[in-house]
Amino acid sequence: MANVFEKVGEIKERIIKAINDAKDLNALKLVQETELNKKSEFNGLMSHIRELLGEEKVKFGQMMNEARSAIQAALAKKDEELNNKLIEQKLASEKIDITLPGYNFKVGGINPFQLIIDEITDIFVSMGYEVKEGPDVETDYFNFERMNIPANHPAREMQDSFYITPTTLLRTHTSPAQAHAMDEKSGQPIKIICPGKCFRRDDDDVTHSHQFGQVEGLVVGKGINFGNLKATLELFLRKMFGEKREVRFRGSYFPFTEPSVEVDISCMECHGKGCPTCKGTGFIEILGAGMVHPNVLKMSGYDPNEYSGFAFGVGIERVAMLRYGVDDIRKFYQNDVRFIEQFTRK
Repeated sequence: MANVFEKVGEIKERIIKAINDAKDLNALKLVQETELNKKSEFNGLMSHIRELLGEEKVKFGQMMNEARSAIQAALAKKDEELNNKLIEQKLASEKIDITLPGYNFKVGGINPFQLIIDEITDIFVSMGYEVKEGPDVETDYFNFERMNIPANHPAREMQDSFYITPTTLLRTHTSPAQAHAMDEKSGQPIKIICPGKCFRRDDDDVTHSHQFGQVEGLVVGKGINFGNLKATLELFLRKMFGEKREVRFRGSYFPFTEPSVEVDISCMECHGKGCPTCKGTGFIEILGAGMVHPNVLKMSGYDPNEYSGFAFGVGIERVAMLRYGVDDIRKFYQNDVRFIEQFTRK
């Protein structure tokens, strides 16, 4: 039986040597599958236990347990060693060279169209105005009739544009948002601005576009007069274009206001002396305004004998072109990064 005990030692040493000689995890797994499966020579040694008697059987069992523990310890040690080696190789291959220059992240610009909306909004919100927006697709009723422009009115000629159905169209101004707001207020005082896009049939050239932006304003209450309109617009225009700007009001006509005015500011280039920018007049037209027409008040549920109001509208691109010296309105819509990256939020 001495040979059985010697066999245990020999097989143990052979397996441990094979474990220690394994070059990678696959080789180690192969040793484990070959030498320690149920039909392996090592596990087959247990069949000899029935040939032993008394103390020899006990001694053989202890020897097999010690051999199995030694093999398992060698396996665990080699597995840890090979895994650590694998991690070191991976770290070495994925090593970051900190001497390389970092990525140059570019700071993007903001379309000046949005910059102007934000600035106008900030000014009027600081004056106590609410911001109200409306849908781009409107009914003929809200777009025209509620603005005192009934069917066959001459003012429709320049605005009858992009109809979707006989009674719905892309809005031609943001005034419908004011009508919706007045309906919501149900005859109560109102003080709002309505920024957004508008659509009209027009030539696409350096100063015109079939799509453009407006910010319209509306104030309705008791005792509102033209002096309130004048003071509001003078404050707004000097905040937008500088405290030294002169503001001029000229009589005009709009179906939804009476009286109506065009509002000019002194030219930023020549300071009122006359130049090509202002066509020699010294002033540049900037917006339209007026006192809300009594018919508009009536249709919106306000008694014109008790309530009055004023309204105004300014073109977003026009302000941006004057502010930033942009020479072509189409640049606002072409998504040219070279153009947009010139502008940052004020």
